[in-house]
Amino acid sequence: LYKGYTIQPYSPAAGTGLSSHELNQPGCYRDVKDTTVVAQFKMKNPKPEMTEWGTPYFIAWTTTPWTLPSNVALTVGPEVDYVKVKQNDEVYYVAKALANKVLGEDYEVLAEMKGKDLEHVEYEQLMPFVQPDEKAFFITCMDYVTTEDGTGIVHIAPTFGADDANVARAAGIPSLFMINKRGETRPMVDLTGKFYLLNELDENFVKECVDVEKYKEYQGAWVKNAYNPVFMIDGKYDEKAAQAAESLDIVLAMMMKANNQAFKIEKHVHNYPHCWRTDKPVLYYPLDSWFIRST
Repeated sequence: LYKGYTIQPYSPAAGTGLSSHELNQPGCYRDVKDTTVVAQFKMKNPKPEMTEWGTPYFIAWTTTPWTLPSNVALTVGPEVDYVKVKQNDEVYYVAKALANKVLGEDYEVLAEMKGKDLEHVEYEQLMPFVQPDEKAFFITCMDYVTTEDGTGIVHIAPTFGADDANVARAAGIPSLFMINKRGETRPMVDLTGKFYLLNELDENFVKECVDVEKYKEYQGAWVKNAYNPVFMIDGKYDEKAAQAAESLDIVLAMMMKANNQAFKIEKHVHNYPHCWRTDKPVLYYPLDSWFIRST
């Protein structure tokens, strides 16, 4: 018998994890319109021939920009065809089958390769709020990557996704965890659904691992407006007001655009699970769990 972490559906509004049975109740999955970003990850220490046409970037699409500060890896399909293309003064790596959809038709193909040819190539940390204690920020390969949507390159934040956690574990990549005042290991987001305040974190951890100047602007930010108490009116959740207000996703996307880290920002309608008790969206979150080790 041992204790560990698994990524589970969690409702910050209710303060509890949710079972698959609870999520499959009628009405729990709803169409929502979220801000999405195609993020630009700058290649680290590229060879001279890779920079001949411009600065090389890997581009990855996410419907949850608030998870980007927790990114530790990018994943490609080992047998998927990828292209290196030049558009304007930039160079991008993208799945060949999705290049037109992502870039339009105004680009020049410079090279083609399989995903496995990109494995282990390093890139610069997108938002260096917290530093990992082991090697991270490189390309990994997994067979589940498809070319149905996105860019064919998947952003990996292992503290907020079960597949992401499996990818990181298999590649030996650490997750970006915080240490709070009680010595507990937590993701960058607390159990109420907001980025940790600096004064809620262990002082030694902050000194050693946190870039205070970069992080403090976002401390206390709610990852979804639904979790912010300001949108509770007379004990009821004002969904319209929450949807109309500026979200953390938009704030991060605008910051990325200003820093040349966002290729594209747009609204996207997708199906997302909600808590049946509170009518608010769930998070996929690492929770304490007990396991029985068996053969």
